[in-house]
Amino acid sequence: MTVPGNPRRLTRAEERRFEELSPFELKTQLTALAAEARLEHRTELLDAGRGNPNWIATEPREAFFALGSFALIEARRIWDAPGLAGAPQPDGIEQRFRAWAHTEPERAGVALLIAIADYGIAFGFDPDAWVYELVDGILGDHYPGPDRMLVHAEQIVREYLTAEMCAREQPTVPFDLFAVEGGTAAMCYIFDSLAANCLLKPGDTIALMVPAFTPYLEIPRLDRYDYEVVEIHANARGADGSPTWQFPDEEVDKLADPEVRALFVVNPSNPPSVMLAPATSARIAEIVATTNPGLIVVTDDVYGTFVEGFCSLMATIPHNVIAVYSFSKYFGATGWRLGVVAVSQTNVCDARLGALSDADKELLDRRYETLAIEPRAIRFVDRMVADSRQVALNHTAGLSLPQQVQMTLFAASAILDRDDSYKLATRGIIGHRLVRLYEGMDIPLGADPLRAGYYAELDLLIWARQRYGTEFADWLGANYEPVDPLFRLACDTCIVLLPGAGFDGPAWSVRVSLANLDDDAYFTIGRQLVAIFNEYVAEWRATVEGGRSPTVR
Repeated sequence: MTVPGNPRRLTRAEERRFEELSPFELKTQLTALAAEARLEHRTELLDAGRGNPNWIATEPREAFFALGSFALIEARRIWDAPGLAGAPQPDGIEQRFRAWAHTEPERAGVALLIAIADYGIAFGFDPDAWVYELVDGILGDHYPGPDRMLVHAEQIVREYLTAEMCAREQPTVPFDLFAVEGGTAAMCYIFDSLAANCLLKPGDTIALMVPAFTPYLEIPRLDRYDYEVVEIHANARGADGSPTWQFPDEEVDKLADPEVRALFVVNPSNPPSVMLAPATSARIAEIVATTNPGLIVVTDDVYGTFVEGFCSLMATIPHNVIAVYSFSKYFGATGWRLGVVAVSQTNVCDARLGALSDADKELLDRRYETLAIEPRAIRFVDRMVADSRQVALNHTAGLSLPQQVQMTLFAASAILDRDDSYKLATRGIIGHRLVRLYEGMDIPLGADPLRAGYYAELDLLIWARQRYGTEFADWLGANYEPVDPLFRLACDTCIVLLPGAGFDGPAWSVRVSLANLDDDAYFTIGRQLVAIFNEYVAEWRATVEGGRSPTVR
């Protein structure tokens, strides 16, 4: 492998230095090399390294922009002067909305707005209060209130989560939602609040189900947290020896140790992109019920909509779960920064707060004493809201109102999509791309009802062993670093993939995002992987036939 403009091959020591980087930082290096190589090879750069979808949900966006027009009319009704308007008023606003919508029958988004208004009213919302929340929210002329989440927005998004994350089964105890700036902010707030509230202390033991989204691997090891990490490995194999990316019972049973204070899981996984097997969820629930009832389970379910019949741990063990959901991937909305944290109204975090030592309770009394006369009565989810603004700025906490309105429209549009046309379309997109990738690699793609398919994680060493034989695979592993194929792809073919090892996957695995490139690009990626490995095979054969050892790099 040579770098464009530099005929020298990278040494193994140099490649090992790159292996120490986060996969997303390594991606920056690979993208720079691919961009340079693109000029030399005069070919398209195919960046399958990041999971930003190349589709967007149009109808809820059309509704958002149409609602904005009506909101400005309402503002000007109160005060209309050059360059400024007043604040809308709730009295009679629902009827004025109906009258306006009647004059805009062909405008994109209006029909969905009417359906959403009708849905909320049928749900039991006061008509004026419901429409006013949307109108005032989209204008963004007030601080968020309530700070945790708008009243009607919370109920709509809760219904969406019930449908998509809980297989439409209403939980016995409702979940409280905290609207946040995407899954990224949710992760930061959860880690911060668990630490700030003495629920996780430095040196405590937590568990991670791996492979996992890299920040879940990196954050616990920061000096600020310094947790002991037990890894639960998805190392189950199918009959042919290929990974199923599921968790054997002996791995799950590590959670039975009460010293394990918290579990972090991405479900469906990233990068393998498969849902936890129902038997695994049931085994976790049994452990919680019998040997580790105080376990806090943080489950990140952003890819759940891509699996038919998906059921989150928030449905299986609601009392123990802090659930994270982001609207970014399903709706093509990474730039909107929309997410929620869901916590049951009766939950293990509040129970553990009540069981803290007197010294810890007094420490937390001082932390939250400006928020309530009885700070110990503040629930964990509300502490999280305050912590997100360093407590002192709790009075200005909360996700911006236009963001909450767009989130509500996304959720409501999905609820009203009775035949799941949007869901089936998005699943069809990534499903077809996965097929094309496997066609390019000339390997069969077996059926897996638990597969989300948003990413593909390919263990190239297992594939090499199956395709070219054990002797070749052993030679490859002994003489090349696992990142070498990534550098060859970037420099020789202008393709960027991520190393699976950076997600705590197998050393020779790679992650392919199936979300952000055109369908045929994935066939090309598969073909180029084969071509790269044919180069290795040619070198191996020359080495074997020549009776010599390969050059040590």
